[in-house]
Amino acid sequence: MSSHAGKAKKFLMNEARSVWHDKALFAVREKRDRQAYSLPEWEELRNTASAIKEHTLSHLAEYLEEFERKATQNGIKIHWAESGDDMNKIVGDIIAEKGAKHLVKSKSMLAEECGLAPYLEERGVEVVESDLGERIVQLMHCAPSHIVLPAIHIKREEVGELFERELGTEQGNSDPTYLTHEARKHLREKFMQADVAMTGVNFAIAEEGAFAVCTNEGNADMGTSHAPLHIAIMGLEKVIPNLASLGVFTRLLARSATGQPITTYTSIYRKPEEGKELHLVIVDNGRTESLANEAHRNMLKCMRCGACMNTCPVYRRSGGYSYSYFIPGPLGINLGMLRSPKLYAGNMSGCSLCYSCSGVCPAKVDLAEQIYAWRQQMNSLGVAAPSKKLIVKAMNMIMRSGWVFDTAISCAPYLPRFTYNNGLNPWYGGREMPHFAKRSFKVVWRKMEK
Repeated sequence: MSSHAGKAKKFLMNEARSVWHDKALFAVREKRDRQAYSLPEWEELRNTASAIKEHTLSHLAEYLEEFERKATQNGIKIHWAESGDDMNKIVGDIIAEKGAKHLVKSKSMLAEECGLAPYLEERGVEVVESDLGERIVQLMHCAPSHIVLPAIHIKREEVGELFERELGTEQGNSDPTYLTHEARKHLREKFMQADVAMTGVNFAIAEEGAFAVCTNEGNADMGTSHAPLHIAIMGLEKVIPNLASLGVFTRLLARSATGQPITTYTSIYRKPEEGKELHLVIVDNGRTESLANEAHRNMLKCMRCGACMNTCPVYRRSGGYSYSYFIPGPLGINLGMLRSPKLYAGNMSGCSLCYSCSGVCPAKVDLAEQIYAWRQQMNSLGVAAPSKKLIVKAMNMIMRSGWVFDTAISCAPYLPRFTYNNGLNPWYGGREMPHFAKRSFKVVWRKMEK
C-alpha cells in the first residue's frame, strides 16, 4: 500500500506544473458548468440517467442476455470473460487465429485495467494507441494520468521534444497545430497497416444488440473502417435498455467530460461490414462482486466522463500519478477500494471530503459519500495508518472528558511553538500551525453570557 501524500509531494515539487495542471482542469470544469447551466432540464437528465442505471443494474442478467441474443443475431461474435486474464487470452487467441500482427486501438480504460497492451506486445503484436493523448503517453512509456485527458499533465514543449525524438519533427517546434498534423500523418500510416482495430464501448444497447463508441478525434471510426477485424471490449455494466436511454446519456456525457454539447463522433456498431468480422468481449473482472456490495454498487453507474477528476481540488493539485490505482481521483479511490483495500487504501488520504465530485457526477454517483463510508471501515479492514490510530486514541482520551479537554485548551497557549511546528507534523511541511489563542471560544462565550 503506497501513500498518496508521498507521491503527491513529488508532483508538488514542481510548483509551476502543479499550478498549471490545476488551472487547466478547472477550466474544463467551468466549461462543464456553462453547458449544464444552459439546459433547464439538466438535473432532470441526471436523475433520469441515475434511474436508468439503477433499473439496469437491478436487472443486469436480463439485459445482458437480451443484448447477447440480439447482437448474435446481428452477426457480432460475443465472448464472455470472467477476469482480466480471460479477456486478454480471448483477444490474443482471436488475433493469433487470424495471423494478425498490427493493432490500432482507440481509448479504453478496460484495456488499461487488464493490462492488455503489454500482454499482446509480449506475443509479437504491435499495439498502437490512436487517440492523440494516449499515443503521447504511449511514446513516453507512461500510463494515462486522466481517463479522458490522458496527457493533461504534459506541456506542449515536452510533446514537441517527444515528437522530434520519435517522429522526426522540426527541432524546437511545439506549435499545437503543427504537432497535431504531424501526429495525424504518423497515425494514418498505422491505420493503413493495421489488420486489427480495437475499441472500447461507451454504451451497449440491449434492445438493438448494438453498441456506441464516442470519440472526438474519429480515431475509432478510422480504425474500424480499414481493418478487416474489429474487436470491442466492454465491462458488463455498460449495457443500457434502449436507444431512448442512449439519448439521455449522450446529452450528459460530453457536457460533463469536456464541456461540449456532444462528442464529435458518436458511432453505433450493429453488425460487421461484408467481408469483415466483429467480436465483442464482455468482461466481469470483479464487477459482479461490486454489484453484490450494497454500500458501493453505485460505482457501476459511472459513465467514465472524468468530471469528478476535473472538479477534485486534490487531484487537480497532486496529479494523476499520485494515486496507486490506474484510475486517479475520486473515481479511482472508490474503484481501488472495491478492487483491493489492502493495495489501494493509501489513496484514501487523497480526498478532502468537499463533496464536489458527487455534485458534478452526471449519473449522480455518490462518490464522496462512498469515500466517507470507506473511511469508517479502514480499521476493520486492517488498513488504517498506525500513526493516525494513535492520534485518534489520544484525541479520544482528551475529548471524552470535559475536564481534561478544558485543561488541555487552557495549557495549549503556553506550549513552545516547536512542539507542534516540527518535522513530526506533516502539516508543517507546507505551512506553520497557528499559535493557540490565549482565550478559547468557550471562555469568551461564557463571559458574554454574564
